[in-house]
This record gives sequence, structure tokens and C-alpha cells, in this order.
Amino acid sequence: MTAGTAPRTTDLVALPRRWSVTPAVEIGVLAIAIGIAFATYVVVAHTGRPEGLIAPAVVALLLVANLVPGVALMMLLGRRIARRRAARSPVGGEGRLHVRLVALFSIVAAVPMVLVTIAASLLFQYGVQFWYSDRARAVFENATTLTRTSYNQILQRWEEATVTMASDISTELNERPIEDPQFRAFLFQQTYFRSLSEALLFQVAPNGELQTLAFVNPYDLDLARQVSAEAVRKLARGQRSVVTVTGDRIQTVTRLPGSSRVYLYAARVTNPKEMTTQTERAEAALANYRQLLVRARTLQLRFNAALLLLSLLIVGVAVWIALAVADRLVRPVAELVNAARRVEGGDLTARVPETQERDEVGTLSNAFNRMTERIEEQNTALVTANAQLDSRRSLIEAVMSGVSAGVISIAPDRTIRLINNSAQMLLGLSDPPIGMPLSVVAPELAALLDGTAREAIIQLAAAGEARTLAVRIARVPTGPILTFDDITQQLLDQRRAAWSDVARRIAHEIKNPLTPIQLAAERLQRRYGAKVEEGDTTFSRLTETIVRQVGDLRRMVDEFSSFARMPKPVFREESLVDVARQTMFLHEVAHAGIRFEMRHDEPGPVLVCDRRQVGQALTNIVKNAVEAIEATGRGEGTILMTLTQEDGRAVITVADDGIGLPPERDRIVEPYMTTRARGTGLGLAIVKKIVEEHFGTITFTDRPEGGTLVTMTFDVVMLAGVAGREDDQSETVGGSFAALTRNRTA
Repeated sequence: MTAGTAPRTTDLVALPRRWSVTPAVEIGVLAIAIGIAFATYVVVAHTGRPEGLIAPAVVALLLVANLVPGVALMMLLGRRIARRRAARSPVGGEGRLHVRLVALFSIVAAVPMVLVTIAASLLFQYGVQFWYSDRARAVFENATTLTRTSYNQILQRWEEATVTMASDISTELNERPIEDPQFRAFLFQQTYFRSLSEALLFQVAPNGELQTLAFVNPYDLDLARQVSAEAVRKLARGQRSVVTVTGDRIQTVTRLPGSSRVYLYAARVTNPKEMTTQTERAEAALANYRQLLVRARTLQLRFNAALLLLSLLIVGVAVWIALAVADRLVRPVAELVNAARRVEGGDLTARVPETQERDEVGTLSNAFNRMTERIEEQNTALVTANAQLDSRRSLIEAVMSGVSAGVISIAPDRTIRLINNSAQMLLGLSDPPIGMPLSVVAPELAALLDGTAREAIIQLAAAGEARTLAVRIARVPTGPILTFDDITQQLLDQRRAAWSDVARRIAHEIKNPLTPIQLAAERLQRRYGAKVEEGDTTFSRLTETIVRQVGDLRRMVDEFSSFARMPKPVFREESLVDVARQTMFLHEVAHAGIRFEMRHDEPGPVLVCDRRQVGQALTNIVKNAVEAIEATGRGEGTILMTLTQEDGRAVITVADDGIGLPPERDRIVEPYMTTRARGTGLGLAIVKKIVEEHFGTITFTDRPEGGTLVTMTFDVVMLAGVAGREDDQSETVGGSFAALTRNRTA
């Protein structure tokens, strides 16, 4: 029996060796793949025209010829990797399971992939043949020709309309002169009947300058600038007309028949950009199609090369999946060790794949999975609790940072526990004072915690600025919470409204008796002045005092009236240089010891404004500058006014070298706030009101060299819009387009 079994055992051992794959086979397959690739290059390079397509059957055959050895090389590579992994596996073995899985997955992926690749290659190549046919090329060329012809016909239509209009105008000029009002009506009728948007009749002087003779300009354009010198030169050389497309207009310039220097410009507002775009798109599509014809073979080869690479990639993915599945099947112990190491590193989601087998390894894997599940559940509970706390804190911080009111949460020891951005801004803090005592950050707020009030109004100084805050206190067990709003501007508006009402009442009560008092004093002077003994000046001084004091009272009443009822500004386009020059001239004549200087750009800024009110504001500013210089006692000084305009804003700055701003600089624009003995405190309040009604801002700062710098900034664009709206409202509603056009033409 032993002698009979020996030869059988020898056959079993010899069979695998006879069918084993040696490195020589791998090298042979690689050589075949290289040879097929070289043959493919030769066939592609010498088949048909370079720009034409290769026969689909030939390309499909070359594709399969390259795909088969490529798949074989990947299977051999996967087999080699499988044997090496099996050699490193702690289980041991020669890697037979790895090799079988690699072969199975490779065959399952390669066979259908080859069939699908052949079908896709043939379908694509037969499908794209239409796009390279004469019919497709004719469609693209006809579409481009049709678009270009349509565009040229539109331009020719408006050119013919302008040339015909020029002929009719020439005939009309032979019957009546151009100065005749009926000719202007004729010009408008020609423009309207020919559906043109605008027209300009001009002549060219010997020096080349364009002289306007008549025009129809409903869009209020500078028509002379629409005519280019190049167009005039072309017409002078004998060309009938010149047509250009600019923006949203089709413009035509032509010469009047029978005249050598009189020309007609006409335009039609339309949408030529869309027509130009369609023409360009059609030409671009034709150019792209022609480029596609040139690259036909390249695209064919690229598509098939992409199919080849995609097929090899799928086979490679199949080999990789086979290796991964083999590793998972033959090395469960290694996976268990790896999972334990992951748990040790903090990854509680590590699990060992469960198996249907109930052996020792399966039992150990199930116990390991239950253990990690319990640990993960406990860890998840802790993480969830912390996440909820962080979420609530983030929500509170997000809500606090988004509200405009200041919010401060105070700890039981009266230190700041939480503060939002609005509170930092209102208190003038750059960094969050977390952990600092409230008495150090804001003593006024800390004093409120000693009482029992829930609401209070306090004043404090933040960043050098006095502010009034409305504070609300919520007392909770974890510590009080302060919320406050800045009501400084609200109180200021209330004071202004109250003072305005007071001013109106005072002006009404004082104004009535002033005229009788002044007339009575003047009548006393005329009637009894001659009867007073010569040398006795008491009577004249007393009556003059009455008249002078009445004048002062009348001036105060005028200021009260100006502050209480500021007239509505009448916006017109004015030169700021002229307004400023008049203001400076009045003060320069009255104060010879002060040097007045004005700087501005050329030709100077232009602003839509109320000339009288802006002049009044500048007069008050310059007057304050003069008084500030006189208060120094030097008797001389310098006042510099600068006018600039840039980025849509006009800026006026007035600088002086006087005594500077008072300590109450933040209140100088409040009504009846004055630092002078005889001042009413209404000058700067009126100036601020004028600037605000002109959509501007005014600021007061210290001049670095000493003195005061006043800056007024106006929004030029917004003021121009206001003037435009006023012009629209002042237009007669029943005015027709024809009447408006005739007025502008005349």
C-alpha cells in the first residue's frame, strides 16, 4: 500500500509546480504588452489621413489587443502582492487563498469590462461620424451666414434712413433757411417719422471745429462728442456714410447732398449688443466646429485611450478589493490586535468584524465588540453632556453678540463673568474685561447694585465722550445681569425739540413789541432832541441805547426764528468756490489784521445745494474762527479754507490758529450752548441743521499746530439725485414728448 501511494503523492506535488507562474512568464507578458503598444502606434500613425477618423473596427481591435495583456499584467502583479502579504501574515501559509481571490475578482471584472469597452468604443465612434459629415458642416456655416446677414441688414436699414433723411433735409433747406422755426419742426418730424432717437445737423469749420446748426436731443446728450473726427474724414474722402455701433446706439453720419461742409448725424437707440453677441456666438461656434474637424482623430484616440485606462483602473480596483477581502478572511487575529491598539489610542469606534462561526476567535471577537460598545456608550454620554453645555454657552454668546443693547453678567463676587460686544463699545473697552471687578470697569454701574431699583438712568464718560445709559437690572441667584442702551442721542433730540418750541414761542412774544419800541425811541429823538440843552448828551445816549438794544433783540429774535423754522432748502447746482469766496471777502474787509487764505482744485468743486444756507453756514464757521483768533489777544492770525472733491464727496475744511475748542466740545452744537458772553448758542446748531439737511456731516477737531479744524463733508451723488427729483416734480405733467423736443431744439 505504501509503494502504491508514493507515486500518487509525487504527482500531487508535481502538478502545482508544473502550473506555477514564473518570473519569466511575467517578463514575457510585459514584452507582449510593449510590442502591441508599439504596433498600435505604427498603425495609428500610418492609417488614413492625419485629420480623418480611423475605421471604428480597427480602433476597437487595437483597444482589445492592448487591454488583454494589461489585465494579465495586473493579475500577475496582484498575485505577487498576495504572496508577499501571506508571507508576512502571522497565520502563515503560501497565500493560496489570496491568489484564488485575486484571480476570481480579476476574471469577474475583466470579462464584462472587455465587452463593455468594445461596445462603448463602437457606439461612440459610429455616433460621432454624423458630426464630421458635410451635412453638419453645412448647418453651422448656413447659421453663421444667416446671423451675419441679419445684422448687416439692420445696420443698412438705419443707414438708408439717415441718408434719405439727409436728402429730404437738403431739399427743405433749398426752400427755407435753417433759422426758420418751420425748419426745426421739419427736422423733428423727419427724426420722429423715421423712428430715429436723435439727430444733429452740423458743419465743419475750416479749422476742423464742429458747429451745431440744429438738433433733436430728447436724451440730453452731448451730440457733438458722438461724432468722431475719423468719420468726418471718411465722408470728406467721398464715402457716402459712416455707421458705428456705440453702447446702445446705432449711429450714422452722412453728408447733405449739395453741400461740402454740412453733415447729418442720426442715431437709433436699440439693443445692438444682443445682435453682435449672437453673430459672435455663431462665428465662434463655426470656428470651434472647424477646430473640432481638425482634432477629429485626436479626439477619437483620446476617447479610446480613456476607455483603456478606465478598464485597467476597474480591474486594478477589483484586484485591490480581492486583496482586502483575502486579508480580512485569513487574518482575523491581526484585526483583533489592530482594533485593540486603536482602542488604546482613543478610537472607541474600533470593531472586529463578526463572523458566523462560533469558534474561539469568533467568541473572542464578540466579547471584544461588546466591551468596546459599553466603553463607547459611556464615553458618548460624557461627550454629549459636554457638547450640550458648550452649545448652550455658544447660543448665549451668539445671542448676546447680536443684540444692540449692552449686556453684562456679574458673578456673586461682583466680577464680570460675561460681556457682549455692544457693552464693550458703550463702555469704551478694547478688550473683554472678564474676571475684573465691575467697580473698576464702570463704577457708575457698580453703584446701582447696592440699591434695590430695577431700572435707572446714569451718565458716564467712555473714551472721552459723555454718554447717558438706560440701565435695567435682573437679579438672579447666579448673579445680577445688567442690560443698558445708549439714549444720549435720544435725549439730545428731545432737548432740541423742546428748545425749538421755546424758541418759536419766545420769538413770537418778543417780536411784536420791538417795532413800536424802536419807533417810539426814534420819534423821541426827532421831537425832543432839539429841545435838550446844548451839551447835555444824556437824552441822546439813552435813546440811542434803546434803539441799539432793540436791534440786538431783533437779531436774537431772527436767530430764534431761524433755529425754530429753518426754511426748506432750494437745491441748485452751485460753485462752492464762489460761495466760499463771498464769505471770505466779507470777513476780510472787516478784519484787516487776519490773513484769509482759500485753496481749491481747478476749476473747483460744484455742489447741488441751497446757496443761501450753505453761505450762512460758512459765514458762521468763519465768524467763530475770527472770534477765536481775537480771543487770543494777538490781534492777528490766519484762517485757511480748503475745498476738495473726490470719490463722490465734497469736503470743506476751515482751519484757524485761535484759542481752540472749549472743554465742552461735545456739546458745542447743542442749542443755546455758548462760551461767549453775548452769544446766543444758536450759530453752530443752525450750521449743523443746514449740513444735515444737505446730507452731510460736520466734525470739530483740534488743529495739530494749535487752533481748530472744522470739516464739512457732503455726498455729491445723493444731492444730485435730490435735485433731479425736484426737477421731475416741477415739470408739467401734460407736456408731450414732441413739445419737449421742440423746446430743446429751439
